[in-house]
Amino acid sequence: MASSATDPRYVIDGATAAQQEAVDSLARQFLLTDEKLAVIIKEFRRRMEEGLTADNKVLKMIPSYVSRRPKGTETGSYFAIDLGGTNLRVLRVDLDGNGGVKTEHQKFTLTEEAKSRTLFDFIAQCVETFLDDRNLRPTGQQAAIQMGFTFSYPVHQTSINSGTLVQWTKGLNVPGCVGRDVVRLLQDALLRLGLRVKVVALVNDTVGTLLSAAYSDPSSQVGIIFGTGTNAAYYEDINNLTKWKGASPASGEMVLNIEWGAFDSDDFGFLPFTPHDIKLDRKSINPRKQAYEKMISGMYLGEIARNVLLWLTDQRLLLNGRSSEILNAMWSIDTSYLSSAVLDGSADLSEIQQLIEKTMNVPHSTIVDRQIFKVVATLVGERSARLSAIGVVATLLKRPEVLNKPVNIGIDGSMYEHYPDFEAILAETVSHFVSEEQFKNIKFSLAKDGSGVGAAIIAMLAADSES
Repeated sequence: MASSATDPRYVIDGATAAQQEAVDSLARQFLLTDEKLAVIIKEFRRRMEEGLTADNKVLKMIPSYVSRRPKGTETGSYFAIDLGGTNLRVLRVDLDGNGGVKTEHQKFTLTEEAKSRTLFDFIAQCVETFLDDRNLRPTGQQAAIQMGFTFSYPVHQTSINSGTLVQWTKGLNVPGCVGRDVVRLLQDALLRLGLRVKVVALVNDTVGTLLSAAYSDPSSQVGIIFGTGTNAAYYEDINNLTKWKGASPASGEMVLNIEWGAFDSDDFGFLPFTPHDIKLDRKSINPRKQAYEKMISGMYLGEIARNVLLWLTDQRLLLNGRSSEILNAMWSIDTSYLSSAVLDGSADLSEIQQLIEKTMNVPHSTIVDRQIFKVVATLVGERSARLSAIGVVATLLKRPEVLNKPVNIGIDGSMYEHYPDFEAILAETVSHFVSEEQFKNIKFSLAKDGSGVGAAIIAMLAADSES
């Protein structure tokens, strides 16, 4: 059946006219033109400027109190706590003085109780386990261990080691924390266990990623997370931060935490919302918040795809109208399933067959069903990468002078590292909105473990400032 879609990836062999029309309709919704992206970039930049002038704007542009850059020559061992969306890590980071690091870490999965009630006591217990297992716990007159704390949630930072929680994101919702100093909450939990550990730096995960990248590459200007959630940080000229009331740092610049996941959350006026996005947002724990994050991040892409699959199934255009208890359940489709589907190049799409019939427990699937499943995964992933590029472009063009020389963008997160073609689509899309010469100066690099390593580096900078 001939398709109105121009891209052969979205032509379904053996599809009925109704099935192909549904796929074409999805392609029209999810495939974004450069003209559409240009409009969004312009609004993104306007929102960034707005956030530089006053607090409580959609893009919060939060000062990190980090104004120095590591030289890459520092040495020593430093510790960090890295709290992400699904896991917690405690790390020891050894700096080799030549831009390289050696890390030892232990990962802990956040329990449902921690996510909803006991988070800071849970973190303190993980620190205790890490130190005790390695015989590193300070005793007697030994000096307290100084730790950086990567906290990848919106805070209003008031110093290098204090900040009040603005709101929970990424599935956490611990009561009694919003408006309180998260460092004090953690320090109190550590004291309850008798641990001689001092939290000397509060670090957003993207700020940590930027500093980690800067230790290994001095040209680093932006740090980004494309993973369970998304956000970015960058070095801004302090003169552009007109809301800043403190003393001007000697370096003349400040790392800002953009909190870009919230873009367009106030009016839903610019991002390309589909009914499937609206359904996800309405049923999420934080409706009308983190709109940009919900379109591009690993936590949400599987659920967007699930909504699309059910929409097709309800019209009897997929799986002969049959669903399953698993497919009907919210959050049952993990984004890793979409990655596997995109990568399935077998003639009979056997990997997708396994996903549908074994993992999702739908009794039977045809080759047409599997092709449609792959198209849905491809569309959702490609839109994520294309939309991710608008934040990159807007941030780079905020300080266009940096593009006149080599500039590194440090990126951490599972979407960037593992989702098929994400990195390539991201880079290609960025190239459409800067000059050829500017694009030649841009380097994208994986800042592996960036958020945790960066927290240790900032703890080092904080300790160095104190001394």
